[in-house]
Parts: sequence; structure tokens; C-alpha cells
Amino acid sequence: MDGEGPSKEILKVQNRRRGWFTRRKLIAAALILIAIVALAVGLGVGLSQRGGGNDEGESSPPAPPTNTSTNSTGPWWKPRAGATWQYQILYALNETSPEVDVWDIDLFNNDRDTIQRLQNDNQRVICYFSAGSYEDWRPDKDKFQDSDLGKALDGWPGEKWLDVRSQNVRTIMLSRLDLAAQKRCDGVDPDNVDGYDNDNGLDLTQDDAVDYVNFLSQAAHGRNLSLGLKNAGAIVPRVLDQMQWSVQEQCIQDDECDQFRPFIKQAKPVFHVEYPKGSNINTDIAVSSSSKDRICDNTDATGFSTIIKNMDLDNWMESC
Repeated sequence: MDGEGPSKEILKVQNRRRGWFTRRKLIAAALILIAIVALAVGLGVGLSQRGGGNDEGESSPPAPPTNTSTNSTGPWWKPRAGATWQYQILYALNETSPEVDVWDIDLFNNDRDTIQRLQNDNQRVICYFSAGSYEDWRPDKDKFQDSDLGKALDGWPGEKWLDVRSQNVRTIMLSRLDLAAQKRCDGVDPDNVDGYDNDNGLDLTQDDAVDYVNFLSQAAHGRNLSLGLKNAGAIVPRVLDQMQWSVQEQCIQDDECDQFRPFIKQAKPVFHVEYPKGSNINTDIAVSSSSKDRICDNTDATGFSTIIKNMDLDNWMESC
């Protein structure tokens, strides 16, 4: 009626409508809240399955593969115990006699054709370089930094001990391994890894040597190069599984052949050399029969691939 408020019936209907609208809003709000919770849970599960994400929401890249192959599983060359050998690093190879199974020759002094000729005759080639000393005549000598160098090597002019912990030193050695792979050497002979056993001026330890040898092993194997341990008898138990052979100098003279016996037990060769003439005599004259018998009949080196050389490591050799 005109001038009067709404009737009681109309008010009841309006109140019911307002109640319904309120309930609809509450239901909608609840559904939105449920959706938000579900989305958050889903994101959390996804991130945990991917190992977390970076600031852009992307998953972290996988770690690079690690070479865990041992001597028995890798594709690289594995010489047999008892293999015959010749060791000549003084100059570029200029004769290929005697016939032996393995040649250990200088990496820098010999070219790819020389290595190829030996391999064509079914002979294997180990390429020598010094991994633990600076040599002032090498073509990459200027890449070393002053901080890489320690004391001079006693009795070896132009050489200084290297800090094998240095990243710069390791980068240079990787380049040398690349060169060995380019020349298609079968393996490498990294010398002077036993700085810990000498007055090196760098406080090198056996732990440093083990870490360095394992670094060289992984890098060499990654290039399909076989690798041997040069001397360093104290660390043999810690690196033996990653080595394919040993190159050992004067274990009879120094009474330490037993340190290298584990190689023979694993059917890996010990390429063993003695220098009975001393450091100042480098001639083509044969050693006395008594000197040769003392070396070749020594039971401490049973099973070793023993040769007798001049210390300057020229062509001259006597074998047992």
C-alpha cells in the first residue's frame, strides 16, 4: 500500500535470497581455497622430484659424468706382465732395434710418423713427459708461472719441481695429454710424480701425489691413453687400480723392488731399468758379467721386465 513499508512476506523472501547468496559466496571461497592448497602441494612435489629449482623455476643441470673405470674395464691398451721394452728419451728415435714389445720414447722429440712405424710393426708406444718437473727446453715452458716452480732437481740442470696442486700446471698437462692423443701414443709415462720424496721446496705430500696421479689417470683414460706409475713406490697401494703398468728405476740398487710387486700380482708389467755404470758414464761398452748377473739374477725383481741402460737414456741397452 502507498506510504507503507514492505509486507512481512516480501521481507521473508528477501532474507532467504540474501542467505542463499551468502552461502554461495562461502562455497565459492572454500573451493578457491582448496584449489590454492592443491596447487601449492603439486608444486612442492614437482620441485622435490626435480631436486629443487633455480630462481627462474628451472631444474638444476645434472653433474658431469665421472670416469670410474678401472684397469680391467676401460678400452685402453693393457700390456701384459713380462712384456719386453726399450727406453730411449735422449733424442728423437733413430733406430728401432732391438725388436721389443714396447717402446718408451719422448713425447716432444718424436712425431706421429715415427710412432706409426713402430705400431705398424706390432710394437706399442709409450710417450714420455715430465708431469712433475719444469724443463727449460720444452716448447711449452713459457706457460708455467713462477708460482708453479719449486726447487731445482738435484743433478738435473734446467729442471725444477712443479706444484702439482696448481690448476695452471694441470691445464698444461692436459694439453700434453692432448698431444699424446693426437700423435696416437698407446700410453703415457708421466715422470717425477714423487716430489714428496724429494727436497721440492713446495711442501708436497703423498696425498698431493695420489690426487695428481688420479687426475692424470682420469684425463689419460678419457683420451683412450694407457697410464703407468713412474717410481713413487710409497703410493702404489693407493693408485694401483688406476694404473696399467709401472716404470721403475733402480729398485735393486735402492732395495725397494717389493713395493712394486703388487703390479705383478695383478698381471701388470713392471718396466724396470737399472743404471750400473752410474750417472757419469754413458758409453756403448757392456757392463761386466758380474754386474749383469747381479741385476738379472736378482730374485727381488722376478717377473719384472728388466733392462740395463746408460743413465742418459740413449740407444744403448742390455736386456736380461
